[in-house]
Amino acid sequence: MNADHGNNRADLHKDPARVSGMFDQVAKNYDRTNTVLSMGNDRMWRVATTRAVAPRRGQRILDLAAGTGASSVALAKSGAEVVAADFSPGMIAEGQRRHGAHAPGGGIPNLTFIEADATALPFADDEFDTVTMSFGLRNVNEPKKALRELLRVAKPGGRLVICEFSRPPSRSFNGLYRFYNDRVLPVVAKAVSSNADAYDYLNESIRDWPDQRTLANWIREAGWVNVAHRNLSMGIVALHRATKPAAGRLSG
Repeated sequence: MNADHGNNRADLHKDPARVSGMFDQVAKNYDRTNTVLSMGNDRMWRVATTRAVAPRRGQRILDLAAGTGASSVALAKSGAEVVAADFSPGMIAEGQRRHGAHAPGGGIPNLTFIEADATALPFADDEFDTVTMSFGLRNVNEPKKALRELLRVAKPGGRLVICEFSRPPSRSFNGLYRFYNDRVLPVVAKAVSSNADAYDYLNESIRDWPDQRTLANWIREAGWVNVAHRNLSMGIVALHRATKPAAGRLSG
């Protein structure tokens, strides 16, 4: 189904306008749908990511591919200044409605929403103490370029935290996981999502995404150091961490 009809459906070419439009259409129910489809694991993944970021008052943190700001809110509770960036205007609008200055209760003052392209970030060099991205890197058509952009805007000695779908190392568990994604998830998505076609793309993007070691190598190639990862939920998701060299030298 294409953008000329009811639902926008992205594909593995990851055209930015099409992917952005797809997320615009699912913004309102996005968080609820994710909780249902992940059987509640999304909350655990968010907690693990927040702990890895370890936000502190006085820090400036970029939460890229922030969606409606669920992860950004968790980071902002520390008192850090958090910028929630996403390339979907619909996601940003929903985040502002829930958490911005005009939200019930006045919103969260240390949380700012901004529309941004991961491959051309509208921020200065060396601006953030930590940059983080949850479940967004695989939706970028040039993920290696995004990793270099994240390096550029991080301060020397700054940290990177990426939470992304990965490859379960257990062959038997991976088979069960694939069965769920291929057979069960589409049925559930049709029942709970406003755009079930978007979750067909979700399956394709997960299946096409590289394993933990490959992503770790991409991060190193972008110029990050101290690269490490750990599996969550038996490897369905991996939490990657790295540091920008203290000298601020960018590798090619």
